[in-house]
Parts: sequence; structure tokens; C-alpha cells
Amino acid sequence: MSYNLAVNIDKASGFCFGVVYAIDMAEDILDQEEYLYCLGDIVHNDEEVKRLTEKGLRIIDHEDLKNLHQEKVLIRAHGEAPATYQIALENKLTLIDASCPVVLKLQNRIKHSHDEKEQIVIFGKHGHAEVIGLQGQTNGEALVFQDVNELEQLNLPQKFTLYSQTTKSTDKFYAIKDHLISKGYDVKANDTICRQVSNRYDDLAKFVVDYDKIIFVSGKKSSNGKVLFDVCKKHNEQCYFISAVSELDKSWFSPNDRVGICGATSTPMWLMEQVKEEIQLY
Repeated sequence: MSYNLAVNIDKASGFCFGVVYAIDMAEDILDQEEYLYCLGDIVHNDEEVKRLTEKGLRIIDHEDLKNLHQEKVLIRAHGEAPATYQIALENKLTLIDASCPVVLKLQNRIKHSHDEKEQIVIFGKHGHAEVIGLQGQTNGEALVFQDVNELEQLNLPQKFTLYSQTTKSTDKFYAIKDHLISKGYDVKANDTICRQVSNRYDDLAKFVVDYDKIIFVSGKKSSNGKVLFDVCKKHNEQCYFISAVSELDKSWFSPNDRVGICGATSTPMWLMEQVKEEIQLY
């Protein structure tokens, strides 16, 4: 029996400009050369990483970097700490720097705050590549927290400057700011969230209400993907998270369903198109 499903992809979903920039740089080099090293996953999407490694991208970590000499290394959109650039200089590495301009601006602001002797607190995910790069601007002195509950466990100074990882929720950031002020802290808050990301909250909220079922496509490592999936789920409970076409389940659908497909800023459009093609076979 054919389900006769009407399937549409959210045209606003897919790579943000920072990810597009990094992948374009990698592909341009791989079109000319046999391989290219990349420090960490170029994007938090296993399917896209697999596609690029098959073209010659070689993913390395920071320990590998220390043992690499006279090679080209791509710095992904998340940015890097100053120590990475020092290693590159010492090892005569050529860095292909695809750091997102929004991240670079944030790094510079944090470095300036640190140079001005401000106490810095960052709302971000522990261990996330971008956050590690941000902490690096402060010689690791900035405090990092993931949610408001964690704040109670930190020994916060009375006065500090608050920053945010670029892909965090604006609503949560301002709620945290208000919470801290209500507790009597002297907080200088810097809204450093990428508007290309935050604007997707409203876009997705409008998109998902028009469909019976929503398939949200994202890598499991994507911090942004988790946030945007929660937005979708809030406005349409019939929302399913998948990372690959193989994770689709026909039992999720009913005949004549209207199905919407959307994704994170790290989700390639080609993957969402594959998902659409598979669903249309039902």
C-alpha cells in the first residue's frame, strides 16, 4: 500500500555560512591535491564527514597536530585557541583558516576583556570545540557553564562579564542574565549568539506547524542540532530526530501525511534530499 505522503524540505535549513565557507575551502584544495588534514571533524555531521574523508580529508586531533610537520591543516569554523597557532608556527604547518567570522569576532572580544582584567564567564557546552577556543583566549581562566543549575556549583565572582557560545539559545541567555542579576551579581552581558542561528528558531517554529510529521536531520554531536530539535518538538510533538536515512521508520507515518524535513546548521542539504527521496517511496 502506498502512503501517498506529501514531503517538503525547509529551505532555510542546512549549513550556515560558516560551515559552507569551511567545506568550500576543503573541497577547493581536495580538487587539486590528494589529501588535506583537518583539525577535528570539519562539521558535526558524520555523513558529511564521511563524504569528505572519501575525497581525501584526513581528520586529526590536537595530539596528532603536535607530531605533524610541513603539512597543510584546515582550521574548521569553530575556531581554535592561540596554542594551536603556536604549534603550527613551530612545526612549519600551513594553516588553512576557515574559522567563522562570527566566532573570530567573539574570540577577539573575549581576549580584549581578558586583557582588561575582566572576570569572564561563558555560557557554553563543556568540551565543545568553539568553547575550547574561547577559553584559550583567556589562558583557560574563563569559567564555563552549560545550564542555570550548574551556576549554583560555581564560585562566581561578584562582578563579571558574561559571554555565550555562538549557537546557544538567545532566550536562555537572557533568562540566565536576569537570574544572575536577581541573585545580586554585577553582570555585564554580551549577546554573542549568531543571528543566522537564532533566527532559525522562529523560522522552524513557523515551518513545523504546517505538517503532520516532522523529520529533523542532524548529527548526534551537533550542539546546535539539539537546540533546534527542541524548538521543533515544542511546536510539533510528532517530531523525529535522525542522523541518517537508515534511521527512518515507516511506522512513524500514516497515509496522506504531510511531512516536513528540516535540520541543523551542520546538516547538509544533500542528506535532507536523500531523506525526502526515501520517504516518498513509502
